[in-house]
Amino acid sequence: RIRTPWSFTYGAAATDGKDLGGIFKSNDGGATWRKLESGLPKKMGNLGLDVSVSNPRIVMAVLQSDEGGSGSIDDIRSRSGGGVYRSEDGGETWTKASPLNPRPFYFSTIRIAPDDPSIVYVLGFTLHVSEDGGKSWREDLAGKIHPDLHALSIDPRNPKRLLLGTDGGGYQSFDRAKSWEHLNRYAAGQFYRISLDDSVPYRICGGLQDNLNWVGPSEVRSKEGIRNSDWISLGGGDGFSCVFDPDDPNVIYTESQRGYLFRMDLRSGLSKTLRPEPGEGQMAFRFHWNAPLIGSVHDRGVLYLGGNRVFRLTDRAERWQSISPDLSMQDPKRTVTVGSGAEAYGVVYTLAESPRKKGLLWAGTDDGKVWVTENGGETWTDLTDKLPASARGLWMGRIEASPHDAATAYLAVETHRSGRYEAIALKTSDLGKTWQSIAGDLPSGQPVKVIREDPKRAGLLYAGTEFGLFSSVDGGRDWVKLGSLPTVAVDDIKIHPRDGALVAATHGRSLYVIDDPTPLRDLGTEVAGKEAWLFPPRPAVAFIPLDGFADWNGKAVYRGENPPVGATLYFWIREATGEEAKIEIKGPGGEPVAKITQPALPGINRAVWNLKASKDYLSEYGGEGADLLVRPGTYTATLTYGKSKSEQKLEVSAEKGLETR
Repeated sequence: RIRTPWSFTYGAAATDGKDLGGIFKSNDGGATWRKLESGLPKKMGNLGLDVSVSNPRIVMAVLQSDEGGSGSIDDIRSRSGGGVYRSEDGGETWTKASPLNPRPFYFSTIRIAPDDPSIVYVLGFTLHVSEDGGKSWREDLAGKIHPDLHALSIDPRNPKRLLLGTDGGGYQSFDRAKSWEHLNRYAAGQFYRISLDDSVPYRICGGLQDNLNWVGPSEVRSKEGIRNSDWISLGGGDGFSCVFDPDDPNVIYTESQRGYLFRMDLRSGLSKTLRPEPGEGQMAFRFHWNAPLIGSVHDRGVLYLGGNRVFRLTDRAERWQSISPDLSMQDPKRTVTVGSGAEAYGVVYTLAESPRKKGLLWAGTDDGKVWVTENGGETWTDLTDKLPASARGLWMGRIEASPHDAATAYLAVETHRSGRYEAIALKTSDLGKTWQSIAGDLPSGQPVKVIREDPKRAGLLYAGTEFGLFSSVDGGRDWVKLGSLPTVAVDDIKIHPRDGALVAATHGRSLYVIDDPTPLRDLGTEVAGKEAWLFPPRPAVAFIPLDGFADWNGKAVYRGENPPVGATLYFWIREATGEEAKIEIKGPGGEPVAKITQPALPGINRAVWNLKASKDYLSEYGGEGADLLVRPGTYTATLTYGKSKSEQKLEVSAEKGLETR
């Protein structure tokens, strides 16, 4: 089978009409192979195999075959030669046990219980279980398993225990799939796109693979941490882009697959579908599975949606107008494919509006086109032939309009969909007339998915790749891996305009937040050359976190991390000498309040002051309570390391009614 951006191709269609697919067997460890044919159909496509552990002569397959015609995506049972096949003589002869074969290109996984070859599992939209060797099947809906099942592992020591991987996460069963436990206590979200609002604390809204759109807080003032229950489902199928209404915090625009746009009111729960549709008898619009949706930074309430055209939506998305022609290559061989909609092709995949100039929009398509308009869509300039040869014809993954210069934009080019694993990241400083590579020393085998420029410092860049998050402080010449993320695809990056926090959306490990990237913004040649340096800290707010039940719920409840409570202090160490770093805090009147001592590592370090007086400055008997937080005011923090000293002011405020020292 072959997956292109515009098609699924399998069987003879993928091999110039020759019927080459099938099941093969080797008796010499893979040195030679022969095709097995007795009892098997012709014109085979995708298939799954399993061999019985308890009786290796039993082999089973769930296979796709167009012998007699093909079927629809919704067919659970094959109308042709496909289905479940069983061999009891090591594959020499086969018998068709059942026509069961749900969406073979997408699924095709079969598993035999290691202790009993009569118990068989086939994965599909749900789990199919047979207890008679594949002749009859029951659909296992116990516990309401999330649809689209892709992985199943059976514990060889306890075959009643199953681990199941779905589009909604992991499940575990201890009774051969009669009941299931949802393993929802670890971060496994597959986010595509995210947006941030200006609430306090700010909210994050995002869409997940086959798991709806969601909105939730970036932090909570509870020791419980951020729980699943703190998030609100906004509906949809596969979730993608979200936009907060700038005038009503209870209204959010969300997008599901193929450009279906919804306006959700959190007060009433009303959701309205608002996708642009052509008039009767007109050419249909095309939208990608993950169509771009952005809110205007210049015109409050205006939205832009990308399909084969660019659409401008107004009046709470009730009205729309097309502001571009078809911006794709318009290749008729690649724009019409039957399937789920994930094969839609020849459409705008990325949109960006310049924060610096009204009417300046950028658009990139999945079939290699790049466009710009400087007048809100009245005229568009095709920039495709200005791209470097290495980027032409590839999927334009993401365009970032610079927040500092209207003529500057950044382009992340997706390469893996074309079978190339290259890091292609480009920059233009002249509205797309010329482009330069900013891939620098990014790992060569990591396709770049998204680029963002820091809104507070020009040239500070962040890049999400198929394998992690990277940062460059010199405009893309040198890159370093950022933070302690696992090896995971980073699909989106957003930087909060007020708080400065960086939020990374990963496709598999949910959301990560860098609460304060200030050190990266301030890190330059001057700071890097110093022995030690204390970065200007963000203002701190004194409050007491609510207790909750964090200490009694064990690990059965998922909890995301809150930012550290208190004041976070970042400092730079050029070289580690083994000496500890010391930070002294003085109050508004110059009186000593607290001391922090910790090991010093080369690079950026972090220390947290809990906004309480340290024991060095407390009376052991008869003094004020050690648990009282310090009073509001301007404090002074001084870093001492070796012969170097660095001093910064720290603003401390307190929530109303809080008792302070």
